[in-house]
Amino acid sequence: MGAIHADVTIRNPVDPSRSWRGPFLVDTGATDSVVPRHRLEAIGVTPGGQRTYELADGRAVQMDIAVAQIEFLGEFVGGTVIFGDPGTEPLLGVTALESMGLEVDPKNHQLRKLSSVRLKRMEGAGNGY
Repeated sequence: MGAIHADVTIRNPVDPSRSWRGPFLVDTGATDSVVPRHRLEAIGVTPGGQRTYELADGRAVQMDIAVAQIEFLGEFVGGTVIFGDPGTEPLLGVTALESMGLEVDPKNHQLRKLSSVRLKRMEGAGNGY
């Protein structure tokens, strides 16, 4: 399968007029999205905490994270972004894709919008969802 890229805009959730736009590799193996640190800092997004992530080689590393507005294909979602090291390729993780109701079409190497976002009923939940 060939690589799929998406044009993504990252916005500061406190001041949405501050944003950065660039090509992101769609990575269904990544839970959260990765943005180079200098891009996030340039739009005023600062780390809100740290999370331990397991890398592809099995190493566990602590990384700075924040919440930002992630926008692509005319939709947006609030999502966790990881502060990537210099030279890191921006990655669009699966949580952002699923939150927008998108799926990867490997045959055509593109993202496809689902007819609706799944909202599953939780067993034993009394809220009707």
